[in-house]
Order: sequence, then C-alpha cells, then structure tokens
Amino acid sequence: MSVDQTRGRSTDHLAHVVMIAGAAALGGFLFGYDTSVINGAVGAIQENFGVGAALTGVTVAAALLGSALGAAIAGGIADRIGRTRVMQVAAVLFIISAIGSALPFTVWDLAWWRIVGGVAVGIASMIGPAYIAEVAPAAYRGRLGSLQQLAIVLGIAVSQLVNYALASSAGGSASAQLGPLDTWQWMLAVEAVPALIYLVLASVIPESPRFLVRAGRIDQARGVLQRIESEDADIKIEEIRNALGGERKTRLSDLRGKFGVLPIVWVGMAIAALQQFVGINVIFYYSSTLWQSVGVEESNSLLLSLFTSIVNIIGTIVAIALVDKIGRKPLLVVGSLGMTIALTLTGWAFSYANVVDGETTLPFEWGALALVSASAFVFFFAASWGVVMWVLLGEMFPSRIRAAALALGTATNWIANWLVTVTFPSMQAWNLPVTYFIYAAFALISLFFVVRYLKETKGRSLEEMGTS
Repeated sequence: MSVDQTRGRSTDHLAHVVMIAGAAALGGFLFGYDTSVINGAVGAIQENFGVGAALTGVTVAAALLGSALGAAIAGGIADRIGRTRVMQVAAVLFIISAIGSALPFTVWDLAWWRIVGGVAVGIASMIGPAYIAEVAPAAYRGRLGSLQQLAIVLGIAVSQLVNYALASSAGGSASAQLGPLDTWQWMLAVEAVPALIYLVLASVIPESPRFLVRAGRIDQARGVLQRIESEDADIKIEEIRNALGGERKTRLSDLRGKFGVLPIVWVGMAIAALQQFVGINVIFYYSSTLWQSVGVEESNSLLLSLFTSIVNIIGTIVAIALVDKIGRKPLLVVGSLGMTIALTLTGWAFSYANVVDGETTLPFEWGALALVSASAFVFFFAASWGVVMWVLLGEMFPSRIRAAALALGTATNWIANWLVTVTFPSMQAWNLPVTYFIYAAFALISLFFVVRYLKETKGRSLEEMGTS
C-alpha cells in the first residue's frame, strides 16, 4: 500500500471516529442542557406552586443526587449490556423526564421527574467519556474526549438561549401563558427534542470494540476496529484481551486496595472532586446575580449571562486545541494557577461589597474587577479542568476496571457538585469574600495534587494504562 493510500485510509478512519464520538457526545449536550435549563424556570415554578425558596432549592438540587446515582450504576450496566445500549437508556430517561417535568401536578412529582432527568445526566456523563476513550486512537483521544465538555458547554448556552427566546415570546415572563402551556413548561419540554436525536444516534453508532472483545463477540469487534483503527485489527484484539486479563465482568470489589480502593482510583476520585470544589457551578448558577450586583437590570441579566457561556466555550476550544499537543498535566497546572489567582481577586473585589436586605452591590471599579476576574476564572477552568477531568476519567484507568472506576469517579464529581451547590447560599450569607477565598484554596490544592500525584496519559494507548 502506498504512502498516499495509507494516509487516505487513516483520514477515513479518523473521520469515522469523529462522527461516532460526536454522536456519543450528544449525551454531554443533554447533560449541560438539563442542568442549566431549570435555572430559567425556577422563579416561575416557585410562583406556580406557591412554595418557598427552600423547597424550590430541594426540587432543583434533587437532580444532582439523581446524577450521582446514575453515574454510580452506569458502569455496571455498561459492562453487562454495552455502551450504546446504556446511551439509549439515558436518552429514554431524558425524554421521560422532559415530558414529566413539563406536565407536573405538584412540586413533588416535579422533583421526581427532575431526579429521573438527573439519573439520565449521570449515566450520560459517565458513558460518554468511556465510549469516546474506547473508540478513539491514542494520538487523537484527548481532542475527541474533549468533545464531551464542548457538548456540555454548548448545551448550557443553548438552554439559556431557548429560555430567553421563550420568555421573550411570552412578553418577558417565564410564568406567562404560551399556547396551551406556561412558558416555563415549554422550557423544560424542549429537551425532549435533542433527547430523541440522541436516542436515534445511539441506535446506529457501533458498539465499543473493547466491550465486544470482553463479551466474546470477536468478529463484531474486528469489524468495528477495521473502521476506526489504521493498525491491524487482530493485533489490537490481542492487546485488548491481554489488557482485560480475562473475560470476567468488572465488579466494584475489583477496585479495592490497601486504603479502601486502588491508588489510581483515589487519584481519579480526587480529580473529580477538586474539579467541583473550586466552585465553578457557583459562577454558572449565580452569574445573573453577579451582573445585577454591578447595576445591570434584572431583565437583561439573563441575556448577559450568555457572556459567561461564551467565555466557557472559547476556553473549551482552547483546551481541545492543546490537550493532545502539550498534554493533560501541563494544562491542569496552568489552569489551577490561573483559577487560584482569579478566585483570589474575585474574593478581594467582593470584600468591598455592600449588602442591604440580602441584595449585594459593588462600587463600579470593584464590580468591574469582579466581572473580569470571574470571567478569567471561567476561562482558565474551561481551558483546563473543565475538559481534562473528563478526558482523564475516560482514559486513566486500566481496561479491566475502567467502567467501574469511571462510574465511581463520575459519581464523586456529582456528589461534590451537590455539596458546593447546597452550601453556597449559606456560605454567601456568612461571608461571600471568604467563600471565594475557600474556592481559591481548593484551586491551589488542585495545583499541588496534580504536580505530586498525576501521571501524564498523552499518547499512551488504553491498553498501556495501569502500567508504569
């Protein structure tokens, strides 16, 4: 075969992998959309059901616990029925949740449908990185794995645009009637459309060759590998067999080590927790409040919150461009350092805030610093931890424990997300500047942790993971 033919074949393989990885990443889009869309409807839900802020907060946060549950169970299910089948399960749950959330009778069944959606989010957040890592060639695995995070931030941005467009169509209010339903109901129902697309795509993309080898479906694995790998399929199958160490399905007991779980699993769980303990979701959940604190009218704050999403998307694109060039570890180091400085500046700016009847206002110069530093924090996060954490969780574990370890790491991420989300209001009321300083401290801890404990995975095949 000539050099041009070999290059052409490699290009064809890469194009095929990009398409199926993009299809799998649609679960990430739904992940971002589902977790963000509820924010535009919170006020209207509270008004519609006549409930207080505490019960509304419980209803919204219930989805995060559902996500932890979904992530925890996804690994075992994926090892039994396959990666694509699990995607289909997640898609069906997304559809059911969207319809149920849009047509609740009480706030309690709304909370239940949010939990169902949260389970779908947890499953999608686990299976997307796992599947993409298992079909991607080593040289492109970082960039392809980054599609998950790019899809998440696009989902967040699209949900904000949809909420704004629907509210504008109803005269600017999420509580107003729009056809047969209230506007907030349409906000939640629209999610069924991308969920249906996800279901269709998950039904046509090929199963992971590593799952097929584990299941003894060698001919199917060979066929998939011939479409996604440029090297000899039989050689790759033998590598996968050796890495799996047998055909037995992974159990959680396989993760046990001297200190509870294996050291590599502890590292994965710590990376997953630290990604949330820097407080990134506080910025997204309260970005409109940040704009209002510097004098922006409430009616414009939702639209201006899109600025945060745009910064997030730009940072994610930067990470995609660099993750396979300079590696995972250098990106995390730079990101941790940048987040530490940005969060420290944000806390310093808010130390000059005036709080009257729970409303926070800042003098213009300190408000400008808060907006710039908060935006810088989002950029550094998106260009490093936002992308690299998902890439690492998908690739850092040995093949024989990957699904179970990834499930545990993803569940840890969701539990950390929930902890930050439910503690922020109390911490904000106690001392907002110190709250940001605490997040800055976690960013600094993440820097030392990466330098001390994380091994670079750039350019290594999945079958090499777990070896020295």
